[in-house]
Amino acid sequence: MSFLWLKRYMPRSLYGRALLILILPVLTLQLVASVLFLQRHFEGVTQEMTRNMAREVELLLGAAQTPLEQSALAQALDIKIRPAAVVPDEDSRRWYDLSGLVVIREMTALLPQVRAVELPDDHIVRLYIAGAQGPVEIQFPRHRVAPKNPHQLFVNMVFFGALMTLIAFVYLRNQLRPITRMAQAAEAFGRGRHVAYRPAGANEVRAAGHAFLDMRARIERHLEQRTLMLSGVSHDLRTPLTRLKLGLSMLEDEDAAAMQRDVEDMQRLLDEFLSFARGASEGEPEKTDPIALVRDIIDDAVRAGQKVTLIRAEGTGTLMLRPMAIRRAVENLIANGVHYGQHVEVSVSLTDKSLRIRVEDDGPGIPEAQREEALKPFARLEPARNQNRSTGVGLGLSIANDTARAHGGILRLGSSERLGGLRADIVIAR
Repeated sequence: MSFLWLKRYMPRSLYGRALLILILPVLTLQLVASVLFLQRHFEGVTQEMTRNMAREVELLLGAAQTPLEQSALAQALDIKIRPAAVVPDEDSRRWYDLSGLVVIREMTALLPQVRAVELPDDHIVRLYIAGAQGPVEIQFPRHRVAPKNPHQLFVNMVFFGALMTLIAFVYLRNQLRPITRMAQAAEAFGRGRHVAYRPAGANEVRAAGHAFLDMRARIERHLEQRTLMLSGVSHDLRTPLTRLKLGLSMLEDEDAAAMQRDVEDMQRLLDEFLSFARGASEGEPEKTDPIALVRDIIDDAVRAGQKVTLIRAEGTGTLMLRPMAIRRAVENLIANGVHYGQHVEVSVSLTDKSLRIRVEDDGPGIPEAQREEALKPFARLEPARNQNRSTGVGLGLSIANDTARAHGGILRLGSSERLGGLRADIVIAR
């Protein structure tokens, strides 16, 4: 039997599911106890008391005493009898009077001469009986046929059930809080932020927290070692490259110009390696106006002679970003667009839910089947991104993708409807 249809109605959060697990048994227990009490105890006691009262009324009616309202037996039984001026057409009770159903049913069944039963409140019962001398009204206390204050059990059960549920929920929330804190720390680490976290809670939660801290420390050490290694290699190679530049500048041969270009290409490759090593972890997150940041990037690109246009900037506000990492990612996308096309258009959209930075070019684009491969480091695509035209190593899109992921977002590649080339979207959730 499949219960997949039930999943859509289940709460998604851990608190919601824990609350459901906590409340559902309590409500079920109270419901079962209420039904059993009504059927086994409350209804049975009311039925037995009503039968006893019906026997007393029958005894009083069968006694040969006239008039009945002056009967000593009626006074002894605490029963009031008087002639009935008006006999109701039907029985009456309050809609929530559950014991009244049992009283009316038993009185009608045991006393055939009863014409109507009135239960106006919790204090009295009125019977209208057809007597030999005309209809009479018999009145006696309600506690003679039903338990007094039967609702107290339900009130106590609901009150203490709610109280214990509240206490259990407070305790359960304290147990779940370390899990939510660990989830927040993990989410922040995925966005490139370091949030202080201390394991707490049950032993299993503490073990998971320590495992997370160890994992975070290993990843940070790995990133630091990678950055230091590539930075050291790049730094060590700059010195011989500088000597090569100096030596080539003194030569006047035609071959020296080609060698000079090769040295410049090597210098550019080292800069790309260093940018990739730094990744998206450069700098600390700070409140940044993304629209102002993109405007500055485009102004710098225009001053550098690149054909870049900001076509749309929507929204206002700030976002926790690493400005240097976002700048490097957008600059890489613009540089790719200018390199493979003639013109680049940039748009920014900042909403309550997300930030989207879109870069479009009029180049050949990237086929859909190769877009996932293009996001990998050192990827070189043919024929859309011709290797012979490029002097890079295929790190531009990879750096932009790492930056988007470090901010909890994603880099999406598509086809530009406006320019016909590549469309790259950096989407970051707020």
